[in-house]
Amino acid sequence: MVSSTTTSNNKNKPIAVFDSGVGGLTVYKKLKEVLPNEDYIYFGDLKNCPYGQKTKQQLIDLTADIFNYFKCEDVKAVVMACNTTSANVYEEYNNKFDYTLYPIIQSCAKIISQLPIERLGVFATSATISSGAYKREINKYNSNIEVFEMACPGWVQIVEGNKQNDELSVQLIKENMDKMLENNPDKILLGCTHYPFLLDVLSTFASRDMFIDPAEYFANYIKEDLQSRDLLNENGGHERFYVSAKPKKFKIGGKMFYDLHEEPQLIEFARA
Repeated sequence: MVSSTTTSNNKNKPIAVFDSGVGGLTVYKKLKEVLPNEDYIYFGDLKNCPYGQKTKQQLIDLTADIFNYFKCEDVKAVVMACNTTSANVYEEYNNKFDYTLYPIIQSCAKIISQLPIERLGVFATSATISSGAYKREINKYNSNIEVFEMACPGWVQIVEGNKQNDELSVQLIKENMDKMLENNPDKILLGCTHYPFLLDVLSTFASRDMFIDPAEYFANYIKEDLQSRDLLNENGGHERFYVSAKPKKFKIGGKMFYDLHEEPQLIEFARA
């Protein structure tokens, strides 16, 4: 599932993390907790956020720039914190670079499939749901789990705009929850890195422990994999943040997930 040509000589190289916006910071925060001695590069593609309504080909084209940028930065691993790209572009880029790719869906599916669940709801973006990735990957390991996937248009914009407590936002979330609960799920997986920020609202309509944030599973999976290949850095701890647009907005919104001390640097990719 995970591609790599890295060796132990690469342990001091940075780990890259990317998402369409600030949501990937939920994964990044967990990574920092379990791997505090790594050097990190975080990239938020605010210029093209949200990814969830884009076509597969659009996503492939957008992420080509990101993957090539990380190649230039000589990273040892790229964490695809974005569920939408994990669902739609991982297979396109797997084995094409000299760094390890960690896609959140494929990395977490085996772990989630081993949980005592018979009926699993999945909230995700339209592009993730259209791909069927969560259902496909989970049933690959456990065909007995019934998976009910549901797109949640507008949720990313709610989080990016910090509008989770607005009346219209709460109403939209309630409508989605009501529809999902008709499936009588044992658990509901939050299949977008932005969605855990909505837990306070979501838990007014169902028990908080019904929801699964895959970020913790994902971070531990990455740690175990790097450790098994002697690629853990023991001397790092530095971090750099970059965005494709709106650095001030990222710093403000990012504080919901992670304590950013300064604005990220702006980088723009030159397209032929």
